[in-house]
Amino acid sequence: MASLRDLGLSEYEARAYRALLRTGPTTAKDLSRASEVPMGRIYDVLNSLEQHDLVRSQAASRPKKYVAVEPDAALDRLLEEKERELEAQAEQYATVVEELSTELDAGQPVEEGFWTAAVGGEDATDLLLERIAAAERRMVVVAGAPATGFDLGTIGERVTEELESALDRGVEVRVLLSPETVDALPRSVGRRYTAELAGNEGFSVRTTPGVDGTFNVFDGVEVCIEVPHPLSDDEPFAMIDIKDAEFAASVKEEFEPRWEAAEPLRFD
Repeated sequence: MASLRDLGLSEYEARAYRALLRTGPTTAKDLSRASEVPMGRIYDVLNSLEQHDLVRSQAASRPKKYVAVEPDAALDRLLEEKERELEAQAEQYATVVEELSTELDAGQPVEEGFWTAAVGGEDATDLLLERIAAAERRMVVVAGAPATGFDLGTIGERVTEELESALDRGVEVRVLLSPETVDALPRSVGRRYTAELAGNEGFSVRTTPGVDGTFNVFDGVEVCIEVPHPLSDDEPFAMIDIKDAEFAASVKEEFEPRWEAAEPLRFD
């Protein structure tokens, strides 16, 4: 169950605040008994609650009395305080990531071939996004069938954002689609891709018949091949990532003539 401790109060602070709501204005001594907070701790607890703006005191009375702030106001204050803490933590983590991104070095590319695979729609998408984020110079997208990223849902939005980031850092992105893929795309998808990406001089999209398979080539050394789901068109079955310069070169050899013969894609 939810508790005040989830919002940052200690056990004693939560007990004291709840007891004050029941008792109304009361002294520290009476509150200690009502809340079962030890008398030796009650003043520290009340001071802390005052700092959180959850308790008000009546200093003019003798002995001094305390009253709880209304629950709605108290919870709003605790929530605002937690949000400030989370924002500060997020900024701190972002700084750490920025520092580590310049410190960590992946080293030289491995000369021998290496491959890995992600099975399932979500993992396949994550792998694709990871490889787009790692692209440094060039990226080729070939979609012979409706593919990951070419939809109206969250996946398409995430891929579009990652492609925008790649373009912003100077990566050239070329997209080659089959007519079947184009026909399967809602018009709004085309508008999003052309409006959001085509304005960048590093991005171009063309269409040509005879495009088979769906894959991506990164920096001429890595190929991501999408494996379609045998029972569903909504998501891929898997994504196979192959890091092999020789294989990537052979894929590029097949791609270039088709790209040259393809027509620029326009959405009216």
